[in-house]
Amino acid sequence: MRKIIRSLGIVFGDIGTSPIYTLTVIFLIMRPTPTNIVGVLSLIFWTLITLVTVEYAWLATSLGKKGEGGTIVLRELLVPYLKSGRQVAFVTLLSFIGISLLVGDGVITPAISILSAVEGTLLIPGFENISQSRLIIVASLIAVLLFIFQKKGTERVAWAFGPIMMVWFGVLAVSGIASIYNVPSVLKAVNPYYGVKFMLDNGLAGFFVLSEVILCATGGEALYADMGHLGRVPIVKAWYFVFVVLVLNYMGQGAYVIAHPEAHNVLFEMIFSQAQILYVPFLLLSIAATVIASQAMISGMFSVVYQGITTHVMPLFKVDYTSVEMRSQIYISFVNWFLLIFVLFIIFEFRESHNLAAAYGLAVTGTMSLTGIMMTWIFLSRRNYFRMCVAIVVTLIDFVFLFSNAFKIPHGGYWSIIIALLPFSLIIIYTQGQKRLYKALRPLNQEAFLIGYNQIYKGLCKISGTALFFAKDAKDIAPYIVHTMFKNNIIYEDNVIVSIVRTDEPFGVRSYFTEDLAPGLRVFEISSGYMEVVDVEAILKDSSINEKTIFYGLEEITTSNIVWKIFSVIKKLTPTFLIFYKLPTNKLHGVITRVEM
Repeated sequence: MRKIIRSLGIVFGDIGTSPIYTLTVIFLIMRPTPTNIVGVLSLIFWTLITLVTVEYAWLATSLGKKGEGGTIVLRELLVPYLKSGRQVAFVTLLSFIGISLLVGDGVITPAISILSAVEGTLLIPGFENISQSRLIIVASLIAVLLFIFQKKGTERVAWAFGPIMMVWFGVLAVSGIASIYNVPSVLKAVNPYYGVKFMLDNGLAGFFVLSEVILCATGGEALYADMGHLGRVPIVKAWYFVFVVLVLNYMGQGAYVIAHPEAHNVLFEMIFSQAQILYVPFLLLSIAATVIASQAMISGMFSVVYQGITTHVMPLFKVDYTSVEMRSQIYISFVNWFLLIFVLFIIFEFRESHNLAAAYGLAVTGTMSLTGIMMTWIFLSRRNYFRMCVAIVVTLIDFVFLFSNAFKIPHGGYWSIIIALLPFSLIIIYTQGQKRLYKALRPLNQEAFLIGYNQIYKGLCKISGTALFFAKDAKDIAPYIVHTMFKNNIIYEDNVIVSIVRTDEPFGVRSYFTEDLAPGLRVFEISSGYMEVVDVEAILKDSSINEKTIFYGLEEITTSNIVWKIFSVIKKLTPTFLIFYKLPTNKLHGVITRVEM
């Protein structure tokens, strides 16, 4: 039960705050007639069924790896089934796009959630004439405080997130039931006939409405992406509760609009009409809920980027650990300030939450479509034809929503694409640059290296103690090791090549000496899951390695190519391999290799 309540704060903040703006936005572009209202409610109900319950709660969460979920996990599950390099490259590209779209979503979610909640202030007597500029400033201040708070970590206050969201969902359910009691006819919206009829009657306008209906499912992807935090069972059980609450509230809002077709800010006006005396506490509760939803999204971004770092698709950004007890709680300053800058920009650019809805949905439907493609492929590879057929249907529905959201591109949706293009460009430049750099460095094969090493080790006076040399693979000796030993004649009594290998599993750490390559030359391998936060120094101590010096390679890139110049700047601005793993700086010696790309 405790995990179920915790999941309400960690997983369901985003989708749980969607009722603040979804119907409000829809009925800005669609006349609120009883027929239209029931049709829209039917579309919302079946969107929650197909895209969240079926796609994520049932299909996606069944594809975990050691309890972990997400785009990178789907790629890791799919790659072993692929037969050609082109297929691997295609799936890798899909995963890159998926990561980038999540970052785009991570910018817009806090902006629309916080701004929508703050706009509820206009219903408080005496505050109805507050200018939109002041509301924007308040929303911006909340966002700034939220992002500043990230460095201190959320461990101390995270225990309250679940209970606060529990109260939030309780209020949504009660307010929804109260409105349904007055207009029970809205419950017929559970019949898909009304959704289909709405689409047929409204044609292109109905298709465009789908681009706003999807707002009810934003955050649904968190059921899978955050699975590693709490496990599949608590998240799925919590979703059934959240699903019932959301349906009750959306039906209640629909009932309220039927009775009050002039309603502008539907949820807040409904609460205000039901319990005016409790409106201010509800407003504060809604702001708390949107902050929690934003917090969950920010933490999710840190996890996604950390996965990207450890799987070598993103640069080695500086990572801080905000919890002694929970090593999974991390803070990445670059990501934090990147998100804050763009959240503030989006708030000031769009000014009102209903304008912001024009940019929201494209990234979400893109992510859902990619998830659907990869899931279908996995089920096909596993010959699970029933789930494959269901996944095909769901993916087709994803594409319908994606195409409807394409209408948003000229009206602000392009910002979603621009924001996603930034991490995508970074990933492409970094991964291709690393491949080109590796070829340009021309590592020496192990056999050739050992011939030279044995001659030098026998002939030279050796420095007492142990020297560590870090390498991706002990079979290919990095040029900096060759330069250090062969050109500079620096050789220790005990030389250890340390190789850190990331496995396809999310968790698990093993460390061991693999072999003695030659007298005074050993290989020590650290094998860890891609979600593990590895304490290299502690592992070395536990293995009784007391190094005197740590050598590592630095590349000085010279190039006339603009792309590789950007790559060179990325390499200079991000921490080196050994600084990333927080090894003792007083023992580090960087060896520079000049490389032409």
